[in-house]
Amino acid sequence: AANATSGQFHSRKEESVTTVRAHFDRKLSELRDDILLMGSRVEEELKLAIEALNTLSTDKAHEVYAADRIVNRLRFEIEEKCFSLIVTQQPAARDLRTIMTAMNIIVDLERMGDQAKGIAKVIPHLLAKPIQDRPIELKQMADMVSRMLNQVLLAYAGNNADLARILARQDDEVDTLYAQVFNKIMVQMAQTNNPEQIEASYELLRVARELE
Repeated sequence: AANATSGQFHSRKEESVTTVRAHFDRKLSELRDDILLMGSRVEEELKLAIEALNTLSTDKAHEVYAADRIVNRLRFEIEEKCFSLIVTQQPAARDLRTIMTAMNIIVDLERMGDQAKGIAKVIPHLLAKPIQDRPIELKQMADMVSRMLNQVLLAYAGNNADLARILARQDDEVDTLYAQVFNKIMVQMAQTNNPEQIEASYELLRVARELE
């Protein structure tokens, strides 16, 4: 009878551990979904910022501001969930690394949103002092950064380390494009005595910096 009772106790204990683990895994899966949602919002914000830049649309710029508020809210909601998991679930070392990685990701995503908003802030200045000669590399940067953000979200969703490594190498290409934009804009600024054109060129440089 004692052996039977002991066996039942261990069985219930193992079942309890399994249930707790399943609950925690479900919470981690929800956390991943939340991050992907936030990433998709940042992706949309960046697309709006690029469209605002291409069309010099203040309406699109205001849409960027609204999108950024949503991104900021999501960041803090996810951060609260991360803290809650740490406090209430007592995660193992591996799980803790997963949660800390999630917290790092949402900080980076929020920063990307801020940089998209930084592009939107330039629009009124460019509208007041339009510049005809934009370096072609600026558009190439915008296209590449937009693709990279989409791909990095796919890499995260699929836990694809190979794709992540490819994307990390592509960052050097963005840096190269930024250097080309910087050099062309410096030449533009040096070749004109028009203060308005110099200011407009500087605003484009700000856009390139945000994209980089």
